[in-house]
Amino acid sequence: MSATAAVEMPEISETGLTVKEVSQRIESGQSNAVKTSTSRSVKDIVRANVFTLFNGIIFVAMVMVLVTGSWRDAVFGFVIIINTGIGIFTELKAKRTLDKLSILVASDFLVRRDGKDIEVPHNEIVLGDLLWIRSGEQVPADGQIIQTWGLELDESMLTGESRTVRHKVGEQVYSGATAVSGMALVKVNAVGSHSYAATLTAQAKVYKKTVSDLNKGINTILKFMTFLVVPLCILLILSQIHTVGGWDAALSTGEWRQAVVSAVAGVVGMIPEGLVLLTSLNFAVAAMRLARHNTLVQELESVETLARVDALNLDKTGTITDGGIAFNQLIMLGSRWRELPAQPTEGGSFETLTEQAATQALYDCCNEEQPNGTGQAVLAGLKAQGYKPGQVESRVPFSSARKWSAVVKPILPPAGGDSRSESEGGRTEITPSHFAMTAPASGGETWYMGAPEVIISALGGDYSDVLQQVNDYANDGNRVLLVARSTASLADTDNPQIDPQAKPVALVLCSEKIREDAEQTLAWFREQGVRCRVISGDNPVTVGAIARKVRLTGEHEPRFMDARELPEDVNELARVLENVDVLGRVLPNQKKAIVQALHTQNHVVAMTGDGVNDALAIKEADLGIAMGNAAPATKAVAQVVLVDSKFSHLPDVVARGRQVMANMERVASLFLVKTVYSALISLGVVLTQIPYPYLPRHITYIGALTIGMPAFILALAPNTRRYIPGFLKRVVTFALPGGIATALSVLLTAWFLPGIMGWDVTKNVDLSALRATSAIILFLMGVFVLARVAQPLNSWRGILVAAFAAAGVIGAFIPFVANFFALILPTGTTLVATLIALGGSALIFVICLWLAPLVGKVSGKLLRQHGFNI
Repeated sequence: MSATAAVEMPEISETGLTVKEVSQRIESGQSNAVKTSTSRSVKDIVRANVFTLFNGIIFVAMVMVLVTGSWRDAVFGFVIIINTGIGIFTELKAKRTLDKLSILVASDFLVRRDGKDIEVPHNEIVLGDLLWIRSGEQVPADGQIIQTWGLELDESMLTGESRTVRHKVGEQVYSGATAVSGMALVKVNAVGSHSYAATLTAQAKVYKKTVSDLNKGINTILKFMTFLVVPLCILLILSQIHTVGGWDAALSTGEWRQAVVSAVAGVVGMIPEGLVLLTSLNFAVAAMRLARHNTLVQELESVETLARVDALNLDKTGTITDGGIAFNQLIMLGSRWRELPAQPTEGGSFETLTEQAATQALYDCCNEEQPNGTGQAVLAGLKAQGYKPGQVESRVPFSSARKWSAVVKPILPPAGGDSRSESEGGRTEITPSHFAMTAPASGGETWYMGAPEVIISALGGDYSDVLQQVNDYANDGNRVLLVARSTASLADTDNPQIDPQAKPVALVLCSEKIREDAEQTLAWFREQGVRCRVISGDNPVTVGAIARKVRLTGEHEPRFMDARELPEDVNELARVLENVDVLGRVLPNQKKAIVQALHTQNHVVAMTGDGVNDALAIKEADLGIAMGNAAPATKAVAQVVLVDSKFSHLPDVVARGRQVMANMERVASLFLVKTVYSALISLGVVLTQIPYPYLPRHITYIGALTIGMPAFILALAPNTRRYIPGFLKRVVTFALPGGIATALSVLLTAWFLPGIMGWDVTKNVDLSALRATSAIILFLMGVFVLARVAQPLNSWRGILVAAFAAAGVIGAFIPFVANFFALILPTGTTLVATLIALGGSALIFVICLWLAPLVGKVSGKLLRQHGFNI
C-alpha cells in the first residue's frame, strides 16, 4: 500500500472503509485476489500421456520380449518414448499458457480509505472499497458508480461493441472494461472470483482437449484390436509351445523363449504403433511450417480441425476490421451552404471554395494536441489530400461529455490567383489563402464539429432532413459527424455553448477500417463451401453494412438480425441461424450458445475473435482462432493464434490441415494393412498350430522400409483435397484387400513350402529358412501396397517406391544389417521355391484387388436389402 496519491482528486464527502474494515474483509476472503490454476496438473498431464492403451500394449509386449533375452526383437518399444514425449511437451506448453491467463492488467489502483486517497495493488482491493476509475485505467473489480465526472468506458473486450459507453450515477461497471475518458468514484460490489472478468476467466480456463478425427479413428482401431490382442496373444503362446513339444519340453529346453517372441511378433504387427507416432510428428511439422507464416498452433491436433470446418463464425472488430477508423469523405449539405456569406477566389467556383473551407475547418477542429481515434483518422485522411494546419485564434477541445469541439478562425483577406501549390512529389497542397471569405460582423467565424444529434439539438430551426441523412448514412455502416459554421466568434471558451444561429454545412463520414485481406479471404472460404457468419456486439445494421462491403455472401445481400431477438432454446436457435448471416448486439453467452446450436446440426465450428467477450465462444468451438492483438484470455484459450493479426493466414491453416488429413488418410491405409495381415496370420497360426512364420525384428525391418519411412515422406507431400467425412471407413476399405492378400501369401507359404522342400520346422535351421522366405514375401507385398498407396507413380512417388524397395534388398547384403534383423538370402532350390512363392503372392494380390469392389457391391446390396444403411 503506497502513500497518499500525488494526484489531486475532486473533493468528496465519502470517507471509505477504515483500516480495520479492510483487514476484516481480507481475512474473510473478500479481496480481489484470484487463485490461478488449470484443471490439469503436471502430474495429470504426464499420467494421461504415459498410461494410454497404446503404450500399455506395446510396453507389455516389449517386457515379454526382454524377459526372453532377445533384446533385438524389442526395438519397437522406442516408439513409446518418442510418442509420449511429444504428447507431454505439447500439453505442458498449453498448461503454461493457461496458467498465465489474466484478463485484468496488474497495476496499482486508487481507493479512498479513512478519508484519504491511496494506491493499492489489484489484489488488495476489497469488497465495499470506494474505487477511483480514471481515464486510461482498466476496471479491476465490479462496482456501482457513486459519482461521475463524464466517465466513458470501452467495453468492447467484454461486450464486443466497439463504441464507448457513457455511464451515469447508479449504473454498474464491470471488471475488464477500460476507461477512455472522464473519471468516476465506484463502490466495489464484486471482487475476486465473483467479478465478471474472473467469471469469464474461470470458464475459459477449463481444459478442453481438441477432438481429432484422425486420433479418433486411430483410437477406434486400437480399441478394436485390444479385444483381439489379449486372447490372441495367449492363444499364440499356447500354439507356439505346442509346436516345440509342449510345456515340459519348452521349459526344459528353453524353447519357451522362442514361443513368447513368436507370439509377440503377432501382437506387435497388429498394433499400428508407427501410425500413432507419425500422426504426432505430422502435426508437429505442420505447426512448425505454419509458425513461419506467423501462425502459432497451441494444440497440435487443431492443425487438422480447420480442414473439417464447415461453419466459421467471425468477430467483426479485430477480424474483419482492424479496430481502427478511416476517414471516407465530407459531404456538403445540399443548398444550405448557400446561406453562408462567402466570396470565391479568382478562377475558383463558389461551390469548390465552400467545400474546401469546410474541409479546412474540419482539419483544424481535429488538429488538437491529443486527438481521439476519430480525429486521428480525419487528420490522416486530409493530410493525404494535401491539407495543412490553418490559422486558429482559439479552440474548444473535443470532450466526450460535450460531444463536440470548435475552433475560431480569423477571416483572411481575399486571395488572387490560384491558391493551390505543388508540394514535394507533385501532390497538390491546399493553402489557407484559398479560403478567403468575406468577414462576418464579429471579425471571426466559429466552426463546430461533433455528434450530429447534439449539435442540431442546440440550433434554432428545423433540421429534421439533416438528421434523416445522418441516419441513412449511419445505417450504411458509417460513423457520422456534423460540421456547422457560425458567423459569430465564440464568446466564452470556459463555458462554451453552440451558437443557435449556426448553420449545418457538411457531414463527415468515417467507418471502421476494413482489413485489406478480408474480402479476398471470405471469397476463398465461400469457394471452399465454408459458411461464414459475422457475430458482433455492435449495431446489426452497422455490422450488416460492413458485411456487405466485404461481400460476405457474395452477390447476395447479407441477412442480419438483432441478437436480442434470438430464441433461448438451442434447437430453435439452430433453425434461426440457418437463415442469418450477420448477428449484432450479441452477448458473450449468446456467442457460446450460437456455437452450441451449430453443433446440434453436426457442424464443425471455428470461431475467431480478439476480445474477452469472444473467449467463451472460442473455447466452445471445435477450433478457436485468436488475433495476435487479442486479449490474453482469448489468446490463451485459442488453439490457433494469428500472430500478426492477418485474417488472410486462415487459408494457409486450412490448406495445411487438408494436407494433414488427406495424407494421413493415405498413410493410415498403409499402416492398417499390417494390422489386418498380422491379425489374420496370427489367427491362421493358432488354428493350424504351426510355428509363427517370422520374427518381431523381421516386421520391424520390413515395416520401416515399406511403411514407416515412406509414410513420413508421403505425409508431408502437397495435397489440397477437401475433407470428406468417413475417414475410418475408407481406410478400412482400402486396407482389407492388401491385408488379406498378404496374409494368404504368407500362410500358404508356411503351410505348403515345408512339405515341398522337405523342411522339418521343429529344427531351428529349417525354421529359419521358412521365416526368411516368409519375410521376403512380406517385403514384396509391402512394396506392392506402398506402390498402391503412393499412386500416381509417374512422378517422384514412383522413385520413392523404387528407392525403398532397393534399400530393402541392399540391406540384406550388408552383414551387420542381415545379422541384426536375421535376414537370410535364399540359394539353390530354396531360391527357386522362393521365386515361385513370390509369383503366387503377386497373383493373389491382383486377384484380391479385383475381387474387392465386387464383394463390396454385393455385400452393400445385401445389407441395404436387410435394412442397413451404409
